[in-house]
Amino acid sequence: MIQRHGQNHQGRDFFVGDIHGQLDLLDAEMRRVGFDKAVDRLFSVGDLIDRGARSFDCLSLPFEPWFFGVRGNHEMLAHDAMLRDNDGDWMPHELWMINGGTWAMGENAHEVKAILEAALDHLPYAREVKVDGKRIGMVHAEPPADWSEVTRPSLQQQLIWGRTRIKQQDKTPVAGVDAVVVGHTIVGAPTQLGNVHYIDTGAFHTGRLTLIESREVLA
Repeated sequence: MIQRHGQNHQGRDFFVGDIHGQLDLLDAEMRRVGFDKAVDRLFSVGDLIDRGARSFDCLSLPFEPWFFGVRGNHEMLAHDAMLRDNDGDWMPHELWMINGGTWAMGENAHEVKAILEAALDHLPYAREVKVDGKRIGMVHAEPPADWSEVTRPSLQQQLIWGRTRIKQQDKTPVAGVDAVVVGHTIVGAPTQLGNVHYIDTGAFHTGRLTLIESREVLA
């Protein structure tokens, strides 16, 4: 459910919004900040795939030693379509296609399935990072009211699909953690509600991919 990371004493930590196959935008943002793959770490809020032309390439990001993501709803849509036994019910497949999964039709299905299955082993539902003695949590969509509950299996749907907090503009801080970074809901610019930071600026739709340094989250 969660993986925890200690302080990065050698380099910097960055958080990136929903990539959605826009690998060229990611590369450009990493160049802009002078990202050093030898010492810096990149934490991704999920939705690496779908809609964008380079979704297949993005599916390999979880295997990079400097990349640490969580699973998003689009990874799970692909999972439902390709990895589960659907007992003849192909609705999950259709749901994936209409939500941007058509890129997979141009790839070898067995290869996509194998890489996706392996990638999910590197994509927990949540991560926690220590930065300057403080703790930053990360989930794809919506954290629980108390960070200690993030490991509850019953909250998996909320973690990857939830939008209640942002729809209600709820500024109540998440208890038990200093800050939480999420994606999933497109915002015009990085937005903060309480101690929750929304950084999905709609890379596929707007051409803007947000890459933010961890200390900016705590500022």
